[in-house]
Amino acid sequence: MSPYTSGADADKAAYDRATAALDAPLAVVDLRAFDANAADLVRRSKGKPIRVASKSVRCRALLERVLARDGFAGIMSFTLAESLWLARSGFRDVLLAYPSADRVGFAELTADPGLAAAVTVMVDDPVQLDLIDAARPSGGPGEEVRVCLELDTSFQLLGGKVRVGARRSPLRTPAQLAALARSVVRRPGFRLVGLMAYEGHVAGVGDEVAGKPVFSRTIRVMQAAARKELAQRRWAAVRAVREVAPRLEFVNGGGTGSVQHTAAEAAVTEIAAGSGLYVPRLFDNFRSFSGRPAALFAQPVVRRPGPGVVTVLGGGYPASGVAGPDRLPVPHLPAGLRYDPQEGPGEVQTPLLGPAADRLRIGDKVWFRHAKAGELCERFAELHLIDGDRVVDTVPTYRGEGHAFL
Repeated sequence: MSPYTSGADADKAAYDRATAALDAPLAVVDLRAFDANAADLVRRSKGKPIRVASKSVRCRALLERVLARDGFAGIMSFTLAESLWLARSGFRDVLLAYPSADRVGFAELTADPGLAAAVTVMVDDPVQLDLIDAARPSGGPGEEVRVCLELDTSFQLLGGKVRVGARRSPLRTPAQLAALARSVVRRPGFRLVGLMAYEGHVAGVGDEVAGKPVFSRTIRVMQAAARKELAQRRWAAVRAVREVAPRLEFVNGGGTGSVQHTAAEAAVTEIAAGSGLYVPRLFDNFRSFSGRPAALFAQPVVRRPGPGVVTVLGGGYPASGVAGPDRLPVPHLPAGLRYDPQEGPGEVQTPLLGPAADRLRIGDKVWFRHAKAGELCERFAELHLIDGDRVVDTVPTYRGEGHAFL
């Protein structure tokens, strides 16, 4: 059950009234919650600008809404194709967070001065530079490509035998970063402008898991040690890279769960965050902050198999990551519903158990929260934007605009 049960009946009534004329399945974003979450991210960032992680939003209208607020600047994208599309749509500062092997995209980037000025690509291996050069238009070097290097942030013990954190960049030491920095600055057609280090094992892992006090304490101890180690190594890495590229424009770090910690590091100039705008269920387990669920989806009740049971249409929308219960959507409103352990959320139907089921009729909506943020938008072509108990706008998701970038 979601911890957000205070005022649950009032919330469900408001969402039901707002969407009374709309048939489910549908997805909504509560604008009051979205804006409150944005304000909280700015508060925690302590004056450092927040670069919005687009994979956690996947809706141009909402990217524009948050970037219009003080405290937000720039986008962190997830594919090169998305980056180019956003740049063509008018977003002028797009940092691609992952290396790409999109030759067609690199050919477009290096042939267009506007795109080259707006998009920064991620590099952690000289071979990636070769790939970009091979994609340049024939007959000339093409446009100068803006480059960002990524530092591996994983927390390692026993000489690397124990590793906590995502397997991302192979660049772990300041010396390794400096060596690649020299390769970039010496190479025609490239300009080193940034450094990124995403500490997902801190920013994306909750430290106050309900019903697991020992596990939660272990996570807090690990994260405290990881933050200390990374702060020292990040400072040294930034210093080493600045010796090669003194005009480095930005050093990006953090994520929704670590905003205030990363912002405290002098070496970091901007923070990345996105999930904290929607607050999916994976972000219920943090001690340092609590947001308001802003993105929800509704499924219609289509069956009443018996007392204490209703069945809704569809609903099987698992999130990426290691498969497990925490990757499933959670029934949110009305409070008190749970999955049938023999079925779980299904492709075409989802039975829900609990006393609240007896108050639901065929045609009623059950509201869910996705486990992750932007992945919800891969299931829906549009988002209905709610203010109070009214739908004030309906906007397309990436999918609704005909794009499935990953």
